[in-house]
Amino acid sequence: MTKKNFISDITDGQQVEDLFMVQELSKLETKAGKPYLSLKLMDKSGEMVAKVWERADELERHCPAGAVVAIKGRCSSYRNTLQLSITDLARVPNEDVDFSAFVPTSRYDVDKMAAEFVGLAKSVSDPFIKKLLLKFFDDEDFFAVFKKAPAAKAMHHAYLGGLLEHTLGVARLADSVSKLYPSLDRSLLMAGAMLHDIGKIKEFSFDSHTFDYSDSGRLVGHMVLGVEMIQERVSKIKDFPEELAVRVKHLLLSHHGRHDFGSPTLPMLLEGFALNFIDDLDAKINTIEKVSAQAKEEGYQWSDYQRSLERFLFVKGHSAQAEEDTEENTPPLATPPRKQQPSLF
Repeated sequence: MTKKNFISDITDGQQVEDLFMVQELSKLETKAGKPYLSLKLMDKSGEMVAKVWERADELERHCPAGAVVAIKGRCSSYRNTLQLSITDLARVPNEDVDFSAFVPTSRYDVDKMAAEFVGLAKSVSDPFIKKLLLKFFDDEDFFAVFKKAPAAKAMHHAYLGGLLEHTLGVARLADSVSKLYPSLDRSLLMAGAMLHDIGKIKEFSFDSHTFDYSDSGRLVGHMVLGVEMIQERVSKIKDFPEELAVRVKHLLLSHHGRHDFGSPTLPMLLEGFALNFIDDLDAKINTIEKVSAQAKEEGYQWSDYQRSLERFLFVKGHSAQAEEDTEENTPPLATPPRKQQPSLF
């Protein structure tokens, strides 16, 4: 079966009959006690909330998370957000599905990003930090997973290849910022930039067609998982300075910048402050670019309300041709968030 229309193209009032992947499913009740289904649908262009108001008990078994479903329904705007009201739904067998239409991936060439990333790792002057970085990124098995992983379940860089794209963006910014501020220890900052999210390869489960948290991801989190991974490598590098290992670990544990954003500790090193800000910058730019790409018209316009940023955004829409030109000709740019903004991490 072939998908015809994508979520990014759906408009208010449109009748929709097409294929979508179920990212999340919840069975709820109206105030009157009548059951209904709330779905989050996705394809490679984005996500959309959908409701099934009738036959909820009957249809629930046909739309588990990860399934591709053929739906009939109508799009409408509710509280300034588009959503689908589904009138009919049927599961599509996996063997009949081209999953490339549903699983979002980085728009940039992964091999080119990987080559640049390894080049930056090899440019680090501190011999111990360089050895530590190459313990990770010269490891073919580790790097293969790192290149595939998303950077988040939702929000910024939430697609295959997103972790590499985001980490490369942060590393590029770290490289540039270290040239502007000579007081920064470039080697230490580059270590933080390139390793800050390594724990996400264990935090997320992404072997299936939807991204979700692993058990260790929910119970421990990517920062602590990352520190454990660093200690494992440090223990295999002869005479690695203990104080340097502590500083690298501090950057990982403080890079969200605040306790209420999930950091066990606050930035207390100059490089920790820099890492927090450039990580935040890269994620926010990616988030806003995603909203801009979903704009329905060319020119500046207001977005729907963005809960992650707690505001509307005034974004610049662009034509499909302009988007294609940008993807073909522009290398991935260095591209995370909150009081009171929910964290984008």
